Amino acid sequence: MATLNESQSGKAVKGRTKKTAPRVDLTAMVDLMFLLTTFFMLTTTLGQLNAADVAKPDKAGDATEPYPESRTMTLLLGNDNKAVSYMGTIERAQMKVIDMNAVQSEISLNKLRVAKTHQDNPAKYLIVIIKPGKSSKFKNFVDAVDEMKIGDVKSFAIDDDHISAKEEDFMKANGI
Repeated sequence: MATLNESQSGKAVKGRTKKTAPRVDLTAMVDLMFLLTTFFMLTTTLGQLNAADVAKPDKAGDATEPYPESRTMTLLLGNDNKAVSYMGTIERAQMKVIDMNAVQSEISLNKLRVAKTHQDNPAKYLIVIIKPGKSSKFKNFVDAVDEMKIGDVKSFAIDDDHISAKEEDFMKANGI
């Protein structure tokens, strides 16, 4: 690996030979280090980020089609790690306050309801609308989107523009 080179120019001075410091050539060691570094860089895989793709459409007017009432779940995010969940439209909604830790069980329960209502038709799946409130934390929003991925929700929407007065009143009445 490394070679030890001694110079032969030691001259006798009053009966003594002059000793020079040995010189070590590390060129081969440096070459080996670069080869190993390159090898490990090329053979290891870098960790890939698991990111959820979220895209909100451009506002193009009032060209919105209503969601099917029988299979739509709305999740309103509030403060203190609380959320409001209901199925269907706001007019006939039976709203209930849930903890953010219970979102997954609520999704599972509603998926079973939708499957039972539509005779296990795979084309009729649960649709979830996530509505982050003004007092909700970004962490709760990210957790809700993660729960959509974990719960295998095929279709979910993010709607922070259309929180109705009835939804806001319910959240205020429950301190969310």
